Amino acid sequence: MPALHDLAANSYGGDEAGLICGYLFDATAPEPVRAIDSAQAAAWLDISSVEDGPSAAPGRPKQASTPSGGSEDTKCRAWGSAFVWLHFNLSHAQAERWLLRHARLSDTFYETLHEGLPSTRIERAEDSLIAVINDVHFEFSFEPSDISTLWISVGPRLVVTARTKPLRSVDALRTAVKAGDAPRSSTELLEHLLRAQADVLVKIVRGVTSRIDRIEDELLAGRLDHKRARLGVLRRLLVRLQRLLAPEPAALFRLLQGPPAWMAEPDAQELRGSTEEFSMVLRDMQALQERIKLLQEEIAANVNEDNNRSLFVLTVVTVLALPINILAGLFGMNVGGIPLAEHRHGFWIVVAIVASFTAVAAWAAFRKKR
Repeated sequence: MPALHDLAANSYGGDEAGLICGYLFDATAPEPVRAIDSAQAAAWLDISSVEDGPSAAPGRPKQASTPSGGSEDTKCRAWGSAFVWLHFNLSHAQAERWLLRHARLSDTFYETLHEGLPSTRIERAEDSLIAVINDVHFEFSFEPSDISTLWISVGPRLVVTARTKPLRSVDALRTAVKAGDAPRSSTELLEHLLRAQADVLVKIVRGVTSRIDRIEDELLAGRLDHKRARLGVLRRLLVRLQRLLAPEPAALFRLLQGPPAWMAEPDAQELRGSTEEFSMVLRDMQALQERIKLLQEEIAANVNEDNNRSLFVLTVVTVLALPINILAGLFGMNVGGIPLAEHRHGFWIVVAIVASFTAVAAWAAFRKKR
């Protein structure tokens, strides 16, 4: 069996079957976590089909290569407490074909892959769980477009996760597995994945909170540029995350009312705990949205105040220039009978009249402002 770190260092795009990483978990083995490739995974799935009986894999051959010598029944009993996690890159052309050929997953899983509905949910399909989870890209840069979907199928012996782009929560789970954090069951692996996703969301909330703090400080200091656009991007991100993630706690609670027979009660309790973490993160997101909304309203009020101030200045200038414009128009008509045309102090008299009218207009404008 290859070393854990060697096989985990596969190309991030996957091997020839589109398998990014595969792990065999067996608490009774000397090495509780072992990395496997697609060929070894196919052999293990053949062995598990023998142990589960003919009904588990209709039409599948029961002969398969096994990891060690001895009778086939002995080998099956040796794998009794083990389960496998396989993570696939759906962008690879062979990934879905390999799953159809070897994994014996529920038809609901393949329908979910192609239905194009990214809303988060977990539902029961026959004797397995089908989950659709939304997560952020590995190169997440606080953009609403940096969110993609992770599809999951969970059975008593097999967990399959599939994605089209690298995601943060799966990478966190891979890191934990390579560090020796081995789940005891397939349900616990799903719970670890949900908690990893919750941790990623907590980091996003902290990052958004830090950005909002800086924007608020700049706003109070009066040196904020492009503030409305920056807040708008953050608000769209939170709204999209909440819209995609909000159904998950309710869906899990409904599922746990009637869990599959193979799900142990401690595992069900752990899943309930993960839903509570998601609920807390969603409440934090809602609070951040309200905070952003208040900041946007304050910015809008400041913009309106600046506009009103500009309009007032323009109005005052117009009012102050009105007397001189009127008199200039009257005295510039070049018709007979213009007053003071022959008076030696006519110019200064007109200036005094204009100044008086301007002073009265300024007094009236500023009096109204006060």
